[in-house]
Amino acid sequence: MFGDLERTPRTLLVCDRSSFLDEKNRLSSQVEQLHFNYKVSMLLPECSSAPSRLEAVLNSFNSFYLIRKLPIHELLDKHFLETSVHQGLVSGLSYRTRIDEDNCVALMPNGHLSLSLDKDSFELLGVEGKPSRYNLGTNSRYVVSVDLTDSSMAPGGRGYQRLVTGLRSRIQLKTDFLLSHHPVGGGASLQALLSRCDWSEHRPEVRSYALTDLCCPLLTSDLQSRDPHLLLEWLGAVDADVSCENSSNSFLSTLVCPEPKTTMSRALSVSVCGLLSPQDVHRLIQQIRCYLDQPRLESWASLTVHGFVDSPVSWGGDEHGVLRGGENFYSLLMFHDHTYHLHLGTGAHDTCPP
Repeated sequence: MFGDLERTPRTLLVCDRSSFLDEKNRLSSQVEQLHFNYKVSMLLPECSSAPSRLEAVLNSFNSFYLIRKLPIHELLDKHFLETSVHQGLVSGLSYRTRIDEDNCVALMPNGHLSLSLDKDSFELLGVEGKPSRYNLGTNSRYVVSVDLTDSSMAPGGRGYQRLVTGLRSRIQLKTDFLLSHHPVGGGASLQALLSRCDWSEHRPEVRSYALTDLCCPLLTSDLQSRDPHLLLEWLGAVDADVSCENSSNSFLSTLVCPEPKTTMSRALSVSVCGLLSPQDVHRLIQQIRCYLDQPRLESWASLTVHGFVDSPVSWGGDEHGVLRGGENFYSLLMFHDHTYHLHLGTGAHDTCPP
């Protein structure tokens, strides 16, 4: 048992190299398939403050709602389905629930409802599902996936009524819930639901800090010889403000900057936290591209997007789990010649990222 604990958890890392100018690049679809993002980290070399247009994009990320103790059957309210779910205007995720212990819920923009349930709750719900791929030895968890836009789930129908009854009367599932709406028309459609709940509206939190004399790997559009794990490790250390100097008097970290390396006189690290939509992330990527078009000392910028560790789904609508890691992210390294390197990471038992 102790030997298992000492082993580093296996992960999946998919590496993709392409150009924004290539019509066949898949970046937009890859960004859109990670629905539930909680953090975006950005690193701009040789920069001490965000340019005004970039800052405007960061401050215009869509707001979201925290609904406390939401009865999940409210997501099947007829008015909410017709004005929000069927229109593709909302998405949401249970908050502060642990995917390996608690009942977790995700409402995806395409109208699919995903429930990750313990065995007792699944049996009480009385709706068709399948064993979780993260069961270790016994079937202790189950996954229920329902397309709320399908005709079989029309309000008043047998399938709809069975699900509503199961959620409302049998398991009485309630959870804190994060809900995001489409910036055009989505907010108004939520008012009827919110009027029945205890809720608060939040804006994503933006933080930035300037770095000086940052030890940095030499990065060019040709990264074939570099170990992507070491590069991602370095980016993570910079975001966490962990030194990679590995000095003899440091007991915090033994991380080192990948070779060959240089020293940047300054850099800007920016993070955005909240329930972040793929559309906002895509707008930020486009603005970083505009930033790289301008003449400057450095010719690259990085963007890392972290999905919620305890989300029931990761890429697309595929099941996600924690086990020992819960990896659920992608990192984008962009260059001034419009090329990019994309690294998509997830846990070993998750479906391979797109």
